[in-house]
Amino acid sequence: MLPIQGTLQFSEHAVLYDMLIPQDHLLRKINDLIDFQFVLDELKSKYCQDNGRTAEDPVRMFKYLLLKTIYTLSDVDVVEHSRYDLSYKYFLGMMPEDDVIDPSSLCKFRRMRLKDVDLLDMLINKTVGIALEKGIIKSGTIIVDATHTASRSNPYGPVDILKQRSKLLRKAIYSIDEEQKDNLPKKNEDDDLSHEMTYTETLIEYLESHPLIGEIPAVKEKKNLLAEALDDIKDHYNTSKDRDARIGHKSAEDAFFGYKTHIAMTPERVIVAATVTSGDRGDGPELKSLVEKSKNNGVEVDVIVGDAAYSGKENIAMANTESIELVAKLNPCISQGYRKEEDRFDYNKDAGMFVCPAGHMAIRKARQGKKDVGVNQVMTYFFDVEKCKTCSLRKGCYKDGTKSKSYSVSIKSDEHKAQMEFQDSERFKSLAKERYKIEAKNAELKNVLGYGRALSYGLSNMQMQGAIAIFAANLKRILKIMA
Repeated sequence: MLPIQGTLQFSEHAVLYDMLIPQDHLLRKINDLIDFQFVLDELKSKYCQDNGRTAEDPVRMFKYLLLKTIYTLSDVDVVEHSRYDLSYKYFLGMMPEDDVIDPSSLCKFRRMRLKDVDLLDMLINKTVGIALEKGIIKSGTIIVDATHTASRSNPYGPVDILKQRSKLLRKAIYSIDEEQKDNLPKKNEDDDLSHEMTYTETLIEYLESHPLIGEIPAVKEKKNLLAEALDDIKDHYNTSKDRDARIGHKSAEDAFFGYKTHIAMTPERVIVAATVTSGDRGDGPELKSLVEKSKNNGVEVDVIVGDAAYSGKENIAMANTESIELVAKLNPCISQGYRKEEDRFDYNKDAGMFVCPAGHMAIRKARQGKKDVGVNQVMTYFFDVEKCKTCSLRKGCYKDGTKSKSYSVSIKSDEHKAQMEFQDSERFKSLAKERYKIEAKNAELKNVLGYGRALSYGLSNMQMQGAIAIFAANLKRILKIMA
């Protein structure tokens, strides 16, 4: 049952908030900027209105998740901080003497109350509405790009995960007291899982029995992360499984296992639309969705700035139909040509290769044909035929018994002539200078808001993490511009 809303809390200690929390504190400014009542309105249907035990306030639970993202903390640590940090209690709408929730409540809130809620679009829409109301968004330009997020498993085995996290824990300990190198339990040197789990348990027990080192925040946070990984591994090795994550490519040699978040951002660095997909999805096909979501959120899109991944034939046609200037350079291989079956094969600009509908990337490419002989040259991309033999999408794409599978792109054609002329104009070059801004935004999401690695498993959880990270980034940006 939902708690009764609108009841005033009184405490003789509430004066501490005015005495100790500065007016320019980030959490105070966020509370002043946005009315979180919209969270209750959205989640009301998830609770029984008049029966059952009184639930934790959904607005407060959501704020816990926001704090967790802003300060990059685990469930245990964000609750622990809210026990003694008055700025946290003020933000959460608590009195100084109020007790905190059990950390397990946050897990239940995510699984039960946020399930089937389109949190990503809802939170972006809310912040874009504030930005428009404050007059912060002033143009119809959006800058688009995709950022990579590694799966929580990424895709290491249980032994690798424990070794990585115990290593981070030891580094935190040594940075405080190097003499602990001689006191800590001897680390496991083999790849036997039972040995590594025993070592992990021993290391955690050692720190719990030595609170002078184990309770130091930098050490305690790493210890909690290691303990969470150990619990996951004990629970059927969940850390090595992520069924929705896929292998994508940052470059021809650099692959990752995880997800992609496709982002549309204004020049004022406010994110106005986003979609989350598995790591193998191309950037270009998501452009149409980003444009539609940007318009739904109140942005009149008239310019799109992106890289070569967005210069596909379908995107050019969409931009022309909607009278939008598409500032995206054509790939050199198709700057005078077209791509056959373009709706099937997608170009990965990071790797410089085409990706087939099943997500397999070409393994090499070759230029074929002679110049200036009246016949167009082609760039041919070759795929791993062994993968084609067992591919579920091979029908109509791969013929049984064929020793190779290739995909060719015409290099010389006037299909993209108009886009080429625009690409050489001074306006194109001027607008293209805005693209660097989204690289900085991607770095902020990863390095400041912990978006470099998934916190849980599955696409829905990745969307939830992305929603709160983008919500926090937008709030911080709006506050900075207002200041």
